[in-house]
Amino acid sequence: TCPQCHRSASLDQRGLRGFQRNRLLEAIVQRYQLGRAAAAAAKCQLCDRSPPEPAAVLCEQCDVLYCAACQLRCHPARGPFAKHRLVPPPGTVGPPAAGDGGGKGAGSGRKLPTCAEHDLENYSMYCVSCRSPVCYQCLEDGRHGKHDVKALGAMWKQHKAQLSQALNGVSDKAKEAKEFLVQLKNLLQQIQENGLDYEACLVAQCDALVDALTRQKAKLLTKVTKEREHKLKVVWDQINHCTLKLRQSTGLMEYCLEVIKENDPSGFLQISDALIKRVQVSQEQWVKGALEPKVSAEFDLTLDSEPLLQAIHQLDFIQMKCRVPVTVPPVPLLQLEKCCTRNNSVTLAWRMPPLSHNPVEGYILELDDGDGGQFREVYVGKETLCTIDGLHFNSTYNARVKAFNSSGVGPYSKTVILQTSDVAWFTFDPSSAHRDIVLSNDNQTATCSSYDDRVVLGTAAFSKGVHYWELHVDRYDNHPDPAFGIARINVVKDMMLGKDDKAWAMYVDNNRSWFMHCNSHTNRTEGGVSKGATVGVLLDLNKHNLTFYINGQQQGPPAFENVEGVFMPALSLNRNVQVTLHTGLEVP
Repeated sequence: TCPQCHRSASLDQRGLRGFQRNRLLEAIVQRYQLGRAAAAAAKCQLCDRSPPEPAAVLCEQCDVLYCAACQLRCHPARGPFAKHRLVPPPGTVGPPAAGDGGGKGAGSGRKLPTCAEHDLENYSMYCVSCRSPVCYQCLEDGRHGKHDVKALGAMWKQHKAQLSQALNGVSDKAKEAKEFLVQLKNLLQQIQENGLDYEACLVAQCDALVDALTRQKAKLLTKVTKEREHKLKVVWDQINHCTLKLRQSTGLMEYCLEVIKENDPSGFLQISDALIKRVQVSQEQWVKGALEPKVSAEFDLTLDSEPLLQAIHQLDFIQMKCRVPVTVPPVPLLQLEKCCTRNNSVTLAWRMPPLSHNPVEGYILELDDGDGGQFREVYVGKETLCTIDGLHFNSTYNARVKAFNSSGVGPYSKTVILQTSDVAWFTFDPSSAHRDIVLSNDNQTATCSSYDDRVVLGTAAFSKGVHYWELHVDRYDNHPDPAFGIARINVVKDMMLGKDDKAWAMYVDNNRSWFMHCNSHTNRTEGGVSKGATVGVLLDLNKHNLTFYINGQQQGPPAFENVEGVFMPALSLNRNVQVTLHTGLEVP
């Protein structure tokens, strides 16, 4: 019986020699042995090093093994050596070395296998029924005559293809196994890290329990101390009172005994009535219970620690997935020290309470409209820090957050109140400015590289409240016409501000100013700008109007009425003008 495949086979008179030889395995073993022998024996015969370098080539004419260095030095490929035949060292398989005219290496001269039953015949066919190669003589003798026989080369290619296909499947599985091993190694690291985290969490939880028990112990000890001090005070008061009474009674007794010893009847009767009354009063002071302790030595305090001890003994890990049903998350805790406002944006931070076992899949942050209106969702996600931009200035917002998981939505947190800035701080916006606009001074100073008017907007957007900002003229050459005002986000930026219906502006030269909207010029007013001048813009969204100032003087009545919507500070100028923006100013 074969120990590998567990199939039984009958032996003939040849015994074990009757089995087919595994010539493929023999060839692999022979090649391996030749390779080892060649690696051990094929050393350079001209090396002066110890040990010699491995041989690289063998010269068939010289019958000498050379390493690469000795070949270049002692057997150059020129002169009489040019016609010598260089082959790989014995026992190696590979392409011929330099100078080889196509000869085969020692490993390539393998004999063709011959039939086991007919030594003079080579295998030429393959018997499909017997699954073995056969020779032409085997077919003639009749043993395989009626069997399904195919060409040896064709079956060789077919089986090679089948083996290659099977190997592809094994290769895929091996690749999956390698990836699985990587996954397992990562799992080991995660288990190690999670184990340390859980150990730290367990220590923290147990320390918290110990701290709580220590605090409760201190409270209980305080109660015991108060009870002891109360008892001691009562006993000491009783001791002092009884000592005083005893001293009074003893003095009275001694005085009465001295009176009784007197033999003067008249003198005795003179004080006896009063003395008898004093003795009776003294006796009445020792009423029933006067000589009994008011407190006992026992403490009427019994600590019921059995439930706590039982709870400690029952303290164990909760298997969330199989023992405890998942419930909605608890109330998130707002981290007020991290909640803040900046300009017209608010930042809120929160966390889940400690020792919370219910899983959390995400959070819902809600904010009102800044005017006491209804709450609306402004963020849904897994983060615990969120910044909301684009709010109203000088407004009070209420915010709250709740957590959710697969079981539902948890309760709301406490409401936090946040106040946005009462004045606006902003700069010019490089992301929305025309490409010819040149900004500097942290985007607070603007000029232009073109002789044509180009528009730049501010980084703030207004839809409510009263806002004021100023622009200082740093440079004013050749009497250009800069325009100052407000615009919507989609204003045309390659022409003067106010020529389209998306902007409201005042453009000004060195003598006069005009209001402009939809390319309509109105309210011509005397008074222009020069280097050093200051232009102020007042946007009152409570009254829905826009007013301009030059060097502190109002330029006529409010420029535009019924201004409603969302607006951004805006400016148009060319290369002859440079202005610097000033924000965060009080309303004039």
